[in-house]
Amino acid sequence: MASIVFNTALGKVASLAALPAANDGLVLIALESSGLETDAVLRDKDTFADVVSGTTNEQTTVGRKALASVTVTVDDTNDRVAIDCADVTWTTPTGNAIGAVVICYDPDTTTGTDTDLIPLTKHDLSWTPDGNNFTLTVSDFFRASSAA
Repeated sequence: MASIVFNTALGKVASLAALPAANDGLVLIALESSGLETDAVLRDKDTFADVVSGTTNEQTTVGRKALASVTVTVDDTNDRVAIDCADVTWTTPTGNAIGAVVICYDPDTTTGTDTDLIPLTKHDLSWTPDGNNFTLTVSDFFRASSAA
């Protein structure tokens, strides 16, 4: 589950994860562990361009991953909404150590830049790509509930 939800995404993660536009999607982006800013700093970033505007760097060697099989489930029994996706696999990944991954909403996967990507959630991850296949198991990357 998410380590943090970016302030810009509070209250709209489920709406965006439902992928309301024709060419939109969710993308997972790895962040290098070296220079990774604190959650208190990162949660105030409004675009992915903002996320990497300080000391936080994208780990570009492993590449960005489009999330597949995204589901938004309203769970009335547990009074929450859960968002899940298929597990993410990297084949023979290499490069600098990774300290976290960010899931961003991309309003148009056919065009755009990092200033268009809305960071939704950040997930801490300690991984050094060493050439061996790596699968990130995802079980509800986001949950929201309210107290009655």
